Amino acid sequence: METILPVLFALLVGLGHAFETDHLIAVSNIVSKRDSQLLAARDGVYWGLGHTTTIFIFGSIILFSRATFLNFGYFEAAVGLMLIVMGGSRILDKRTYDAKINIRYQKGYAFSVGLIHGLAGSGALVLMVMSEISDPYIGMAYLLVFGVGSILGMFIAAGLFGIPFTQRMKINSKVRAGLIITSSLLCIFYGAWVVHQNI
Repeated sequence: METILPVLFALLVGLGHAFETDHLIAVSNIVSKRDSQLLAARDGVYWGLGHTTTIFIFGSIILFSRATFLNFGYFEAAVGLMLIVMGGSRILDKRTYDAKINIRYQKGYAFSVGLIHGLAGSGALVLMVMSEISDPYIGMAYLLVFGVGSILGMFIAAGLFGIPFTQRMKINSKVRAGLIITSSLLCIFYGAWVVHQNI
C-alpha cells in the first residue's frame, strides 16, 4: 500500500504540474490563434498528450536503466529556446492580428510543444519517482497517471486562456493585438531567462 499510495496522488501532482509558468506561457501563446474555445481546449489536450508521451517513454528508459547522471539543464534550455521562437514567430505573423483570418487548425503544433516540454520535465520527475518507488513498473504507472493529470490540467487552462479570443467575445482588434503581443513578449523574455539559467 505504501508503494501504491504515491500513484494515487499522481493525478493531482500532474494537474498542478500543468499550471507551471513555462507551460502556461506556451499554451497561452498557442491558443491565441483560436477563435473557438473548443479548439483552444483541444490544444490543451494535444499539448498534454505530447507532454505525457515524452515523459512516459523517456521516463521509462531512465527507470529501467537507473540512469541518474544525465544533465537535464540542456533540455530546460531547449524549452527556453522554443519559447523564444514561439513568441518571435507569433509577433512577426501578421495574420494573427486579424480576427477575420481563420488560421488552419494544426493539432500537431500543440503536440510538438508538449513533446519538448515533456523532455525538459521528465528528468526531475523520474528522479523523484525513483526516490519513492523501487518497482519500475509501478513507476511507469505513476508516470501514466501523472500524464492524465497534466492533460486534464492543460485542458482546463487552455480553455480558459482561449476565452478572450472566441467569436462570442468580439473584442476590439487593438485589444486582441495587445493580448497577442503581451503573450508573445512573455514567451520571449521568459524563454530568454530559462536559457540564461540553464547554460
